[in-house]
Amino acid sequence: MTAIVENPANVELFVDLQEEGKEKIHVDTDELVSEGGFTMPDNNAFGQSFRDYDNAENERHEIVEQTYRLQHSNQTYDFVKRMREKYGKLDKAEMSIWECCELLNDVVDDSDPDLDEPQIMHLLQSAEAIRKDYPNEDWLHLTALIHDLGKILLLPQFGGLPQWAVVGDIFPVGCAFDESNIHYQHFKENPDYNNPKYSTKHGVYSEGCGLNNVLMSFGHDDYMYLVAKENNTTLPSAGLFIIRYHSFYPLHKCGAYKHLMNEEDMENPKWLKIFNKYDLYSKSKVPINIEEVKPYYLSLIEKYFPAKLKW
Repeated sequence: MTAIVENPANVELFVDLQEEGKEKIHVDTDELVSEGGFTMPDNNAFGQSFRDYDNAENERHEIVEQTYRLQHSNQTYDFVKRMREKYGKLDKAEMSIWECCELLNDVVDDSDPDLDEPQIMHLLQSAEAIRKDYPNEDWLHLTALIHDLGKILLLPQFGGLPQWAVVGDIFPVGCAFDESNIHYQHFKENPDYNNPKYSTKHGVYSEGCGLNNVLMSFGHDDYMYLVAKENNTTLPSAGLFIIRYHSFYPLHKCGAYKHLMNEEDMENPKWLKIFNKYDLYSKSKVPINIEEVKPYYLSLIEKYFPAKLKW
């Protein structure tokens, strides 16, 4: 496994404060990290290594691999286009961010080898962990809280989609599948695998076209990005990038698909690498007191989102 850097040294970042005509502020993340913050655990909630997809002794091994087999077999270019068109209408519900958080009490991610707890606990664990190290970056706290809200697509009122259409690492469709993808062998069952139009390095794309022009496998990342963007969130672009690509592990762990990125794409992955530490390593069986932290997150929701959103 490729190690994730815990505290990248001297990483220089630019935070976009506005969506259009955005002003960029130079930030040194070493100056943002507080002392006595989040401590990264040695093992996951089951006492095993994080993101270990090959450990047959992990009680979730079979569930996880089956989810990826179905995802890799069914996530085609045409499938993604249909799903984006269908769910991009945002006509399933109207509710607040916190109401959506509470719906995740009924959701468990079958692609995750590290946790089998309801997703609302993972959201709060991620947000509280990153809040310890970056206490002044409230946009980052809120981004952590909402990054997985798209998993409501698993619920009946949002279509009851199968796990393979909602969770798991994401990857571009419309071009060759990179071997760095988890359980790569299952892509051979995908109709696009041998399609000359989609099976070359660039496929339907061009060098440096930009990730915004690349279709990613459909799931909770892209759906929540669409919800946030279309409901006019004031989160900085780095927050939207994290929401949209936090499951794009082939890129931010292995450096795959960089040939599709443009200059603008090169800035935000720095924040994504920072976020990834908390998304991955904060998962535990130790619960967060929801009522204790709820007022703080409600204040952030009010700051960055409208009271009601279309979903």
